[in-house]
Amino acid sequence: MHPCEKAKHISKCLGLAILLEVSADKPGNVNLIVGFEGTRYEHFLASAVAATPYFELAAERGIAVSQKKIGINDVELGRIIKDCIADINSWQHGGNTLLGTIILLSPMAAAAGMTPNKGENTFEIQLLRENLRLVVESTTPEDAINVYEAIKIANPSGLGKAPDLDINNPDSVNRIIKENISLYEVFKIASNYDRVCSEWINNYPITFDVAYPCLLRQLKESEDLNIAIVHTFLNVLSKYPDTFIARKVGIGKATEISFMAEEVLKLGGLSTSLGREKLREFDLTLRKSDSLLNPGTTADIIAAALALATLSGYRP
Repeated sequence: MHPCEKAKHISKCLGLAILLEVSADKPGNVNLIVGFEGTRYEHFLASAVAATPYFELAAERGIAVSQKKIGINDVELGRIIKDCIADINSWQHGGNTLLGTIILLSPMAAAAGMTPNKGENTFEIQLLRENLRLVVESTTPEDAINVYEAIKIANPSGLGKAPDLDINNPDSVNRIIKENISLYEVFKIASNYDRVCSEWINNYPITFDVAYPCLLRQLKESEDLNIAIVHTFLNVLSKYPDTFIARKVGIGKATEISFMAEEVLKLGGLSTSLGREKLREFDLTLRKSDSLLNPGTTADIIAAALALATLSGYRP
């Protein structure tokens, strides 16, 4: 595959993953039928369209690394993320839609660019994962500063106060420059209370080892994309309390919600009438406080698992 076509192909895979994730009827999330105050399905569609060129750019940088035209620390991942979030904001008025997803998928795009094709349109997932580790571990202080700016642009809810290098502390950027702190090191600090950061610094363990295998298994068993996505979402949420919820209402409530997700799965989820009724009740419970109990981090991880599926050849 020609490098330009390869970069476009990667960006299409990741853009499709975002569209598939938001289209599924996941409990407590925006979908085709229901949204939150000020944030609806169309805002995510516009965001996916805005994001796709930046995935292509990240893939192009990854290809350039593989061709030894640039060093891996010259990918400028932070700037790509910042510019992507700024463009997303200019394309829709629904607030923060994809910050976590963009943070997870941008290095994946660069890693895919570094990874040789397996056949015409697919990638060897294990090799992609090895390259993904190289990409995130090679980030720079400039990447960290740009991602801080991206977070300020997105203005996510429930940000809270960080124990170190807090984004709202003006001295944080000075320290990042003075102490030469990379984005990877910043995310290492945040990994204790943010699942997206934890995925980054631990080489995406939930995405690769839990969500992606579960998604493939569900696709094979159900032959229904919506069921596969919803059941994978419930599986991840049941095992890992959502840190987006935890930051807003506490880890106790987030853990309680994980137990609820497990109960839905035990009753069969979308595969049984009892499971469907329990899922409906669960969804209503999560929506009672608008977006306060939105399992947004879990959704980000599902988008990353779908990206692996599309990169490895899945087509709806």
